[in-house]
Amino acid sequence: MAIEFPAIPTFSGFNAPMRAELDLYDLEVTAGAIPADLTGTFYRCGPDPQFPPKLGTDIYLNGDGVVTMFRFANGHVDLKSRYVRTEKFEAERAARRALFGAYRNPFTDDPSVAGKSRGTANTSVLWHGGKLFALKEDSPPVRIDPDTLETLGPWTFDGALTSRTATAHPKIDPVTGELFFYGFAAKGETTPDIAFYIADRSGKITREVWLEAPYSSMVHDFAVTRDYVIFPIVGLASDLERLKAGGSHYAWDASLDFYVGIMPRTGGAEEVRWFKGPTRFVSHMLNAFNDGPTVYLDCPVAESNMFPFFPNVDGAPFDRSKAVSSLCRMTFDMSGSGTGFAQDTLVPLFCEFPIVDPRYAMSEHRYGFMPYVDRSLPPPPGLGGAIGLNFNCLARVEPGTGAVTTHIVGGNATSQEPMFIPRSRAGAEGDGYVIAVINRYDEQRSDVVLLDAQHMDAPPVARMRVPLRLRNAFHGIWVSKEDREQR
Repeated sequence: MAIEFPAIPTFSGFNAPMRAELDLYDLEVTAGAIPADLTGTFYRCGPDPQFPPKLGTDIYLNGDGVVTMFRFANGHVDLKSRYVRTEKFEAERAARRALFGAYRNPFTDDPSVAGKSRGTANTSVLWHGGKLFALKEDSPPVRIDPDTLETLGPWTFDGALTSRTATAHPKIDPVTGELFFYGFAAKGETTPDIAFYIADRSGKITREVWLEAPYSSMVHDFAVTRDYVIFPIVGLASDLERLKAGGSHYAWDASLDFYVGIMPRTGGAEEVRWFKGPTRFVSHMLNAFNDGPTVYLDCPVAESNMFPFFPNVDGAPFDRSKAVSSLCRMTFDMSGSGTGFAQDTLVPLFCEFPIVDPRYAMSEHRYGFMPYVDRSLPPPPGLGGAIGLNFNCLARVEPGTGAVTTHIVGGNATSQEPMFIPRSRAGAEGDGYVIAVINRYDEQRSDVVLLDAQHMDAPPVARMRVPLRLRNAFHGIWVSKEDREQR
């Protein structure tokens, strides 16, 4: 039987599935030099379908998970990538064809896989309690060997995870070492239930709280401060009857209010305050902090849905003019009794995937780092239109002043999500490096760039050549040598 992916942007050009696992030793350094004292691993996770889609087409979010690592030591870097051997992956590999259907729609699956996990482990990675995990928000974490990338199996925190799902965006408290995470649709697809958890430094769950959102939606990310936990609820809503009819798991409903649930870190479901306002779209958080009862949330905000592959409930076409996000700050007063909140634009850049120096997470921050689109620059030819926002710049921003320091990626290139690497544990905020995978469209291959975070507009500290293209991943982490040694 022929194996052929559909000739659409999702599966062609730079986005064409690689269907390969890699071992590349000693990447070429084509500019600058890798700091000899930079020791650690940049892990990243993204989708790469091993078989053409069962239904003839699919969205980028639904590919099989691949974990890639770049290991730095003694001025050298090695690359390794492996598929995550999920239950879905193994079933389809045995059958030599796709058996699972549309994104998060079990009603479109082959009957032979009924009841099997649909998790793809394709969204992010986590290092906590001396363990590495691949994450996807519709299923439990999958444990991965941090050196070989061998799949070790699903992880339910020794049976303490009662939610069916676990977020791909957990938060680690840099002060206590605790892990904060949650599952949405925690009782099954389309339920409004959210299960919130805290695990101690060793990875043992110490707290579980169940709450119910105003409606079932994509709760892709959340935020934590020293005193509060923050859950944004956007109008990208799910519906069981639509799923049964073979439709999209999510659809944008602009008539639904935007909600933010805020709960004390040590509180219960009865203490959640629900703030609300007119519809808007948020996906990823930069950071949050609080000054007593005043809570601040910094994140990119758009007027409407930013995912063109999820339809509007009213059948309206995707509106690109409303899918432009800029970094905003939402301010909430936990001492009052109202449901309103303030929103101010901090940096008017078309940005997404923001990151903070992880040592300052949950506290007031001076810097943020993010890719953005400078629409005054011509788009690279041949980049396709499958996934991502075609970021042609990387930036360090200062939310307090609006200052921006920019690194232009290049004339025929875009950046994937960057990651911040502290130079040392005791250094000042923002003292370190920004690392990112760069798509080189003219050569159909990738680079890895290492930038000085304090001099983002300078040439790269090091640029490393990857002699093939690395498909767009979603999210990553940096794990230092010290992180590996700490338990």
